[in-house]
Amino acid sequence: MTDKPDMPASDSFKPEVLQLFDKYVHGLMDRRAFLTQCAQYTAGAAGAVATLAALTPNFARAQQVKPDDARLKTEWVEIASPSGYGKIKAYVVRPLKSEGKLPVVLVVHENRGLNPHIEDIARRLTLDNFIAIAPDALTTLGGYPGDEDKARALFGQLDQAKTREDFVAAAHYAETVAGGNGALGVVGFCYGGGIANLLATKLPRLKAAVPFYGSPPPLDQVANIKADLLIHMGGNDQRINEAWPAYEAALKAANIHYEAFVYAGAEHGFNNDTTPRFNPDAAKLAWSRTRALFNRTLRS
Repeated sequence: MTDKPDMPASDSFKPEVLQLFDKYVHGLMDRRAFLTQCAQYTAGAAGAVATLAALTPNFARAQQVKPDDARLKTEWVEIASPSGYGKIKAYVVRPLKSEGKLPVVLVVHENRGLNPHIEDIARRLTLDNFIAIAPDALTTLGGYPGDEDKARALFGQLDQAKTREDFVAAAHYAETVAGGNGALGVVGFCYGGGIANLLATKLPRLKAAVPFYGSPPPLDQVANIKADLLIHMGGNDQRINEAWPAYEAALKAANIHYEAFVYAGAEHGFNNDTTPRFNPDAAKLAWSRTRALFNRTLRS
């Protein structure tokens, strides 16, 4: 994870603006409400529009591994999901050259479907000698539409009970995918962090789960967790962090092995290097810990 010199840092924005943006991207307010309230902190409407543009993801700027990288083999697969929406498509990335079977990591996107940033995350993982599988929850609605606002609107139309089953189906596929060694981990971001937590309660053979700033699973299901948990949280992420004490208490009560890190000064979404909320120091450290966990738990 590297810094982007042409991107403003998160501390270039007032905390109130970042809080409003967090509400906006999570569907707690619409565009008009964001711009109206943001204008109070940006000297008017023009400043609010410019602020939204600055905070909007720039996928091309942040891309680290090109889709046609010669070191990789990529394909799209369709996975049956009889308890969900019937099927879910996934982006599968393998090293072009490898010896023996490889560990597999399920990569779960934010609340906009499988956008180019999460595809890039999957390719980055594969260069560390993993098979990466990244499902798209928007499959049933035509897949990621190429526009973040449209994707967010579509995401709100999903029946989450069915969508969760789609991810369970994708995880079962990943457990037995060709070339895999049978060891599965999951990493997820924001919405995907919540799915990573949830899958840990539903998959007894899951080896490792890494939720980045994700919602906890149902607390009465925490005792089902068998995977090693590595939980990443931004220090400024009040919305997610306020749920942590109850989740931690449930983990301790059930004697679940976990590590949890709060990155001081980091915002929600600090690992996403397509937006100014990206925190390069926190992202680098969190990703190194993630790689270490996957190497330790999935390669034995």
